[in-house]
This record gives sequence, structure tokens and C-alpha cells, in this order.
Amino acid sequence: MVGVLEDLVMTETPSNDGTLIKAGIGMTAALVRRLLGETAETVEVDGRPHLRLRGGSANPVLVLCHLDTVWPAGTTRRWPFHVADGRASGPGVFDMKAGLVQALYALRSVGCADRVTLLITSDEEIGSPSSRALIEEEARGCRAALVFEPSANGALKTARKGTSMYRLLVEGRAAHAGLEPQRGVNALVELAHQVQALAALGDASVGTSVTPTTASAGTTMNTVPASALVDVDVRAWTAEEQSRVHEALSRLRPVLPGAALHLTGGVNRPPLESEQSATLADLADRCAQRLGLPPLGRAEVGGASDGNFTAALGVPTLDGLGAVGGNAHAEGEYVDTRLLGERAELICAVLEELTADDWGAE
Repeated sequence: MVGVLEDLVMTETPSNDGTLIKAGIGMTAALVRRLLGETAETVEVDGRPHLRLRGGSANPVLVLCHLDTVWPAGTTRRWPFHVADGRASGPGVFDMKAGLVQALYALRSVGCADRVTLLITSDEEIGSPSSRALIEEEARGCRAALVFEPSANGALKTARKGTSMYRLLVEGRAAHAGLEPQRGVNALVELAHQVQALAALGDASVGTSVTPTTASAGTTMNTVPASALVDVDVRAWTAEEQSRVHEALSRLRPVLPGAALHLTGGVNRPPLESEQSATLADLADRCAQRLGLPPLGRAEVGGASDGNFTAALGVPTLDGLGAVGGNAHAEGEYVDTRLLGERAELICAVLEELTADDWGAE
């Protein structure tokens, strides 16, 4: 497993590099053939490839992974895959190439490929713009979805916040900042008013955050800015809160006379609420106990994943089945290599239960 993980990590797959993504998909398809003895289908959506291996049953289990990472091309030259003291480190090793390795080895061992659909996407880290419809298509009719994102210090991820992404463009009017600034409408000043209003829409008491992130304005030092923009990240535990924030954003109005606002964006991923994962989390706990493994634990996290999409369709969804490690998206991310096999064994047990003929029967 560690050798396969090294191959995957050293095959760089940054989300926005189409050439490297295609090479990574090709390498992963070969890995699927080698480990599972099956040929995965390459599905292209808007020119971006994803891998799909469908089982033959009418209501399979969906095994959901992604191959892309947040790390730019060339990262492995300064930070190659390496193992020391039971930890494997390298760009993307924790999020989520180790989870993909565990999923493949579990599928090889459990022998239920005809009752599983394996989907490996290539754009999760940028919001799944091309794969969302594919994920939802495969999820419909599935008995369950298992998501191999990293664990939370070993715990399952049983709830995730929904995410919304917006861009607010402010339109003003340019003027010479020294000769006649009064003729301008300062888009940056208007943006400052709007940023305060945006931030005030969060509600910490229910875990809703509205965070202005990247922003820009103006063209030259001596010109009243004619335009400005800000990107806004919204996180919420419930669809109701996402809707509340969306409606409030839609009601924003300019403060300065002559300014105009243009809002784009909306809900990217609905929440994964704990009710959608409870039955599967209980199953995983029982499997861990039967295998003599430590209690798994459960975590509610602010980050979203493709499991948010499957849960929103009413498909029972369990996330965080991936690796045990830390520092996702950060320098030095790592996985505990000593637990790779143990985690794969747990996944085998869960799959055996889920693919049984009587799963879900009263």
C-alpha cells in the first residue's frame, strides 16, 4: 500500500493543470486494472476526465474518491514522498490519495465489485464544477455512499457544513484623484461599506460564517476606482441558513449615490446533516468493535466534500473513511502508515455489510 501511495503522490495532480490531471487519471486507471482486474471508464465532462467503474447491481454502494490536490506542479521536487517514523508525507498524501489507496485495496479484498460503483473525480478541490452532475447521477438509486476523504484524527465525519461561494462586483465611476475626485464614484469606498455588511450576516450562535476573502479595486494610484470586487465564502450547518444568507445577499443595496452592485454565485454544496450519516456511522462502529479496533469517534466539520451532494439527494452518506493523519492542505501533511491496513480492513467489513442482500431490511 505504501508503494502504491508513493506512486500516486509522485504523480502530481493539481486541480487546475489539465495535462497533469489527464496523466494522473491514466495512471490511476492502470492501477485499477492491476489491483481490481477491471477496466474503469474514463468519463469526460467539459474536457475534464473522471474515472468510473460500475457494478452490475441495481442499487450499488457508491465509493467516492477524488484524485486532484491543492498543490501546484513541481511541489514534489522540493517535497517528495517520504516515510519516516511511521509517517508518510508528501503533497496530497492525506487529502486524499491515501484514502484512494485504502478504497482500492478494500475493494480488491472484499470481492463485491459487482455491487459497488467506484467513482474517482478530478476537480473536488475546486468545487466539483464538472463532476457534480456525474456524482449525482451515480448516487441516485445507490443504497449508500462512502466518501474516502481524510478522517478527523481517526474519527468519521458525520456532518459537514454546506458551502456557498459569491462574488460581489461594485461599479463606480473613475475620475482624477487630484484634479476632480468629486466627479468620481469610489468603488473601493463602496466596497468597504459592503464588506462590513457582508461580515455582519454571519451568525456564530448557529455556526454560520460569512467571510469576505480575496478583493481588488482600482487601476492606478491617482484614479478614483471605477470598479472593485470581493469574493465571499459562506459556511452553514443547515440549508435554511444557506437560504437566509443568500436572500440577505440578494437584498444588498449600494450606499454611495451612483454606485451599483452585481452579485454572482450561490450555493455550491448543501450541508451533509448528521441524520444522513447516523445509520452508516453506527454500522462502522459495530464493524470496528467486531474487528477489535479502537472506537472510531464522530466529528462535525466545517469543510465540505462531494458527500454533501450525495446526502442532499437523500442517499445515506458516510464521510471521513480515509486516512488517519493530519495537516491537510498544509506543508508537511502526512498519514500514519501503520494504520493504512487497519483502515482498509474496516472498510472491507463495512462493504461486506452494505452489499449483503438483506441490508436495510426491517
